[in-house]
Amino acid sequence: MANEIVIAQTTIDNEDQAKELARGAVESKLAAGVHIDAPITAVYWWKSEVETTLEWRISYMTTTERLPQLETWLSERHPYDVPQWITLPVTGGSDAYLAWVVEETTRD
Repeated sequence: MANEIVIAQTTIDNEDQAKELARGAVESKLAAGVHIDAPITAVYWWKSEVETTLEWRISYMTTTERLPQLETWLSERHPYDVPQWITLPVTGGSDAYLAWVVEETTRD
């Protein structure tokens, strides 16, 4: 497939903001679809302290072609100083689903 499919992930501590970041990316055709996981517990170092908080994981299904635009778009809207941003390669899947991701992230 010409466009490689990736899953890009971030987290946020507010469910409504998670939904806004999900919907905005889909409406902008930066992601074909987005999953928001139920609250997870995050434990991490921040400013020399161990923090524990509830966060929602947001997983964007997109292409490597659209990934840079998605990252820029998200960084302009995410309230964290250092938001999580990781990408996971999709190494397989149904041809129909992978084609759908490409189709939905292609600008008209």
